[in-house]
Amino acid sequence: MGLLSLSCCLLAIFLSLSPALSTNSEGNALHALRTGLSDPNNVLQSWDPTLVNPCTWFHITCDSNNHVIRLDLGNSNVSGTLGPELGQLKHLKYLELYMNSLSGEIPKELGNLKKLVSLDMYGNKLEGQIPKAFAKLKSLRFLRLNNNKLTGPIPRELTALSDLKVFDVSNNDLCGTIPVDGPFANFQMERSLRTTGSMDRSCKD
Repeated sequence: MGLLSLSCCLLAIFLSLSPALSTNSEGNALHALRTGLSDPNNVLQSWDPTLVNPCTWFHITCDSNNHVIRLDLGNSNVSGTLGPELGQLKHLKYLELYMNSLSGEIPKELGNLKKLVSLDMYGNKLEGQIPKAFAKLKSLRFLRLNNNKLTGPIPRELTALSDLKVFDVSNNDLCGTIPVDGPFANFQMERSLRTTGSMDRSCKD
């Protein structure tokens, strides 16, 4: 009976700590992001990995359970690359990274952010293709990737995003044709997609 009571006690302690463990893993993911960025204006100065969770950091918003739901580094003059660790922010709803000097490819791990509503990465120097993994973002309503250096076609898999309302990939180096099924069927191409003239050229194999 004593051993059973001890086991129950340990289980209760573990359950009580689980939110802290979750937010601490989110803090680790954000610290990994900071490590990969150059921050000349010290906007990330408050990102202290020794704290229990990142909810007190500037540019971070948490919900009542101390889960990170918003990351806002828009127009913050940061540069560098994005790592796969961002995909660990499972509760994230808003990812605002626009108007910086971010480079490299968009991590496919962002497709793990199942609760994401808005993804704004426009006005950077991002390269490579739009990840097909974005098709897993079923809650996504706003996707702005314009004014980067993205190449390749728009993944047809994105037509599965039935809640998508705004999709802007203009001023990239995309090729191929625009999917016209799924949510794209309801867009007025000139205003909502605003793709560049390069979209009518064939993609290289």
